[in-house]
Amino acid sequence: MSFSYVIKLFIHPRAGWAAIHARRYSAAGVLLGHTLIFALIPAIAGFIGTTQVGWQIAGGEVIRLTGDSAGNIAVLYYLAMLAGVGTVGWAIHWMGKTYGADQPIGQCIALASFTATPLFLIGILQAYPVLWLNFIVGLPVLAFTIYIFFTGVPIMMEISEDRGFLFSSAMLAFGLVTLVAMLAVTALLWGTGFAPSFTS
Repeated sequence: MSFSYVIKLFIHPRAGWAAIHARRYSAAGVLLGHTLIFALIPAIAGFIGTTQVGWQIAGGEVIRLTGDSAGNIAVLYYLAMLAGVGTVGWAIHWMGKTYGADQPIGQCIALASFTATPLFLIGILQAYPVLWLNFIVGLPVLAFTIYIFFTGVPIMMEISEDRGFLFSSAMLAFGLVTLVAMLAVTALLWGTGFAPSFTS
């Protein structure tokens, strides 16, 4: 079960990555047994937070989304997270050859998926959508996510620490480009009928 790997990864990152590497996940195995489950956390929490709790701007009236609007956004959010993990996993596989790493696509998606796990878990805070709280808690989690990625690349890709650092840096840049692309897609979707609808 992937939960035991997650705990080990958080407590002892190197040992956790070694265990995940030894598991030799297939692409379907990691997606079905890990990614599909953990990506539900922020999507469901976001739905609850935007429809039941709501948020305020400068102490004004509480703002909430309608159930239909929040449901559409939650589904798209979930699909975007899955697409993000798959895209980064594919990019790791594709770029690996440049750094002397030729691992199966399943290992590459496992690296992307388990790296994203802290972000999936912290997504529970979206049930209480307060910007400053999400920011204060999210920044250390983002830093830890980057740390476990840099730790995991040499182990999962079976390359030296030096090559792993260069590979990780390149993939971090790719991840930022992917994030910007997802924001652009979000803006396009808002312009084609997926803009949020607020309760009156």
